[in-house]
Amino acid sequence: MSAQAAFHHVRLELAREPDHPAGDSGFGYDLVIPLDSDQKLDKAACRTQAEHCRVRRFRNDATEAVGRLAQSDDGRWFFDFEPGEADDEFGFRLDDERFVPGEYISIRAADGDLHTFRVMTSSPVDLGGA
Repeated sequence: MSAQAAFHHVRLELAREPDHPAGDSGFGYDLVIPLDSDQKLDKAACRTQAEHCRVRRFRNDATEAVGRLAQSDDGRWFFDFEPGEADDEFGFRLDDERFVPGEYISIRAADGDLHTFRVMTSSPVDLGGA
């Protein structure tokens, strides 16, 4: 992990879209990811401490799936919930995004639909000396 990176808990909630004109605070993701001083994904830390890069998808405020943040062979970042590729959800240019409240992040669901989520919170996480 770079000297400037620190793990953060980032909460994403569904932003406005045609089927949800007010968004949906009950659908989203909780991420535990390393961010650099610009609040962007610290790619080196993701690779060296992959076991700590966690994802929880929730719907109706209940946990729907738990997995990890991973990088594909072609360099794209995705949420990996189960072995195999059928349930993988890819982030759109995740390594270019800033994970600060108010920013928007796009995720392509396993069914191929692209959804936009709003960063609601981002706060440092203590991994307990990990």
